[in-house]
Amino acid sequence: MDWDDVRSFLAIARARSLSGAARDLGVGQSTMSRRLEALEQRAGARLLQRTPQGYELTPLGEAVLGNAERMEAEAIAVERMVQGRDVALSGVVRVTAVEVVANLLLPGAIVALQAKYPGISVDVLTESRSLSLSKREADLAIRMARFEGNELVTRRMAVASSALYASPAYLTAHGSPMVAGDQAVVTVLEDQAHLPEARWLAERMPQARLAMRSNSRDAQLAAVRAGIGVACLPCYLGDSDAGVVRIAEAGEGPAREIWLGVHADLRHMPRIRAVIEALDAEFARQKRRFGV
Repeated sequence: MDWDDVRSFLAIARARSLSGAARDLGVGQSTMSRRLEALEQRAGARLLQRTPQGYELTPLGEAVLGNAERMEAEAIAVERMVQGRDVALSGVVRVTAVEVVANLLLPGAIVALQAKYPGISVDVLTESRSLSLSKREADLAIRMARFEGNELVTRRMAVASSALYASPAYLTAHGSPMVAGDQAVVTVLEDQAHLPEARWLAERMPQARLAMRSNSRDAQLAAVRAGIGVACLPCYLGDSDAGVVRIAEAGEGPAREIWLGVHADLRHMPRIRAVIEALDAEFARQKRRFGV
């Protein structure tokens, strides 16, 4: 099999459908169907078996999966090495970040970047899952936790504080959350309950009723603004919104580190360096908003 065969095999095995594999590889479903047919003809045996639940690996497919994944890793490494030698100050840089940080930092950084290097464009990815820098799912990542992986170059960009927030109307109706009993909270979904701010909110207001949960900080802020309840929000988000107030008597919530990461093979690519410099400048410009 050639590399296109291997890519198609891995995509179908992971997505378990032709449509999902086609989306992952950026091709049409009919193209993926033809690739699967050609793959099986070249292999001379079935690697994937269609079932009512989707495509499953055959015993032979399971046997070659590890080799295929190693081929993929080597192909991605070659791509990184070649692109890392690209000296053009033009092209696309893919940046992944949680949505609230992307909204805060990236517009200003991209304005400054475009003023100096109009040939560089930025793709902003705000998926909830952490995209892989090693697999080239993104070129740069801004995360609220330390990175893992020896092949990455990382550094801490800021430390963001948090606090309790409520709307003035909510406080008028319910009183201070620290002394009054009838309280409601806005917090994260169950899969994020391990986050420091979620645990801190539960400890500070253990008797409060649950009013709303969301994995979006912007949605939580909108809920607090509407008077639904009290939430623990990043200070760079809550302090800049005129519709909510910080509850000072609750004290400061947990601080979260913000980290920037890039694969070592790409860190010297001029357009990557240009975006990193623009992000450095924007972090420095907005340093006071982080609160720590």
